Amino acid sequence: MITWKSLLLGACAPVLLSASATAATPPQAQAPTAVAEVAKKGPKYGTFGFDTAGMDRAVAPGDDFYGYANDGWMKTTEIPADRGSYNTFGILADVAAERTRAIVEDSAKSDTPAGSDARKIGDYYASFMDEAAIEAAGLKPLAPELDRIKAIHTRADLSRELGASLRADVDALNATDYTTDRLFGLWVAQDMNDTSKYRPYLMQGGLGMPDREYYLDESPRFQDLRDKYQAHIAKMLTLAGYDDAQARAARILALESAIARAHWSVDATGDMSKANTVWTQADLAKNAPGIDWTAYLQAAGMAQQPTFGPWQPSAITDIASLVGSQPVPTWKDYLAFHAIERGAPYLSKALVDEHFAFNSTALAGTPQQRDRWKRGVDNTSSALSEAVGKLYVERHFTPEAKAQMQEMVKNILVAFDARIDRLDWMSGETKSKAKEKLANFRVGVGYPDKWRDYSGLRIVRGDAYGNWERSEAFEYRRNVAKLAGPVDRDEWWMTPQTVNALNLPMQNMIVFPAAILEPTFFDPNADAAVNYGAIGGVIGHEVVHGFDDTGALFDAKGNLKNWWTAADMAQFKARSQALAKQYSAYEPLPGLHLNGDQVLGENIADLAGLASAYDAYHLSLKGQAAPVIDGFTADQRFYLGWAQNYRSEFREATLRRNVLSGVHSPGEYRAQTVRNQDPWYPAFEVKPGQGLYLAPEQRVKIW
Repeated sequence: MITWKSLLLGACAPVLLSASATAATPPQAQAPTAVAEVAKKGPKYGTFGFDTAGMDRAVAPGDDFYGYANDGWMKTTEIPADRGSYNTFGILADVAAERTRAIVEDSAKSDTPAGSDARKIGDYYASFMDEAAIEAAGLKPLAPELDRIKAIHTRADLSRELGASLRADVDALNATDYTTDRLFGLWVAQDMNDTSKYRPYLMQGGLGMPDREYYLDESPRFQDLRDKYQAHIAKMLTLAGYDDAQARAARILALESAIARAHWSVDATGDMSKANTVWTQADLAKNAPGIDWTAYLQAAGMAQQPTFGPWQPSAITDIASLVGSQPVPTWKDYLAFHAIERGAPYLSKALVDEHFAFNSTALAGTPQQRDRWKRGVDNTSSALSEAVGKLYVERHFTPEAKAQMQEMVKNILVAFDARIDRLDWMSGETKSKAKEKLANFRVGVGYPDKWRDYSGLRIVRGDAYGNWERSEAFEYRRNVAKLAGPVDRDEWWMTPQTVNALNLPMQNMIVFPAAILEPTFFDPNADAAVNYGAIGGVIGHEVVHGFDDTGALFDAKGNLKNWWTAADMAQFKARSQALAKQYSAYEPLPGLHLNGDQVLGENIADLAGLASAYDAYHLSLKGQAAPVIDGFTADQRFYLGWAQNYRSEFREATLRRNVLSGVHSPGEYRAQTVRNQDPWYPAFEVKPGQGLYLAPEQRVKIW
């Protein structure tokens, strides 16, 4: 789901769709590929790949298409007690977790060679599951970091510790990872001005709650959360043996509130023109005084790096000033708390439970902690991501599924290319540049061709905390090392076992991991119309991210470079704002509307991606008539396939958090992008006066 953009609520070579080593064959040179309308084997859901039992046919599709397609499922599905929300992505994540559990448990049991990836996977998981050893260790694993913090006396000492704690734990590709609880986060990616080299981007951080609004909103709801957060800070410090915890907690919350005031909003963070700033080391010292940048960069292992990209420059400046102005003892308390908070999931049960009580129950409304094996699978998969992914695809992704996906991608690229040709508002000059960009798309399906090397990562059986700590440092060093080498334009930023998809604008690349290529998104045995509406809509979504309000700013080589005429860009912005206005009218909770600008990129991708998938489906028929199946026409099956993607239920706290800090509209509103699609109206006999009806001139069309 963000043009750095993943499908969700977000260093390997991809599988290319042509023989070219650098770009897919221009779509206009390819003929659409026919797809059999009805597969030979039975689909997982129903007779044609759609869960008709999950519908509510008493609902008029023109009044509530999401309810018509999904209310049956909504009425019979409960949010699991260990979740803040539940949706199609979550269902597939459960499937992937069960499969990954088998992989890690097999690795933990088997007598694999010392130092092998399988042994590391098994030892990491077994260590996390060994609660007795973790309890016996107590706070000892934290001692080295807490001792370093206690030894801080000067601003230089403080800067050195802040630099030593820097990690590659933010990702501008993922809307949920724009910030970190460390003071800053590092993201190493292509330079936006010259994608032949890397740039280290520094991103705002330092908050223990999800977003600046949690600190600054004066409503009773957020005041209560701040009270709970302060109590949580005090409890964590007390558990770690600190005295005067209440006073320390008050000072920490005050400091984080000052950091929050410096933070950019989610909407501003997504503005590439503002993010594209380059500072030298001298600029860091001049523009962000307060930190001893020489000490910071030395400790961070980047003393020789000449340039940096402050993603939110004014925030970097203001946060650095706090390092210089706030009392050193307050900073020491702050660092100690966050060290305890980050490490808590790998420490004793008392810390684990308190961490859950605030971060999941208070913030997201989740009543029950996830089973330990699920947390162990997630943590192992995160630490040894591609090592686990390699075993995952060996067991669970077939060449046939990959070939069918590649076929669909080809057809959707053809369809989008044709849509560019048909635009009546865009000049030939801009169309030519758009088609050039599309022709240079790189596409990865299922898994990378080149797997990451974990030989440098030391995993010790019985050392859960140390394994996590070393894996984070390993990932950090891997990212910093990229700065000294050539750009890998084929790097994947998702693992095969991730239920998501991604557009990488500076690589001009889209990826579809194996774990999302499962029913209901993709079923090799389902009706083609359903597959095109479901995974086809996802493919189109990621393609269009290359042309949304962010992607449209990047050229065919991935550089942030204008390729539009002024008149065409004005038209594009006007049409985009019409879509933003439409979504700003939606009110998921009383008094809480969507921010149409904040979710704009994702909604452009849904809008034009679904339209492209529709065109591709009909192109794939090569003029043959599509049959009616179980009383549903092909167009009806197509749009139902799309709506089924976005089944979702939310606890109120989680929904509020997603609306405030996320870039994706809730599933209900993503499904309702159909109201802008002309073919949807005759497919379901939608008439004026119905709730979703838009007159033809009100339907937003961008691509």
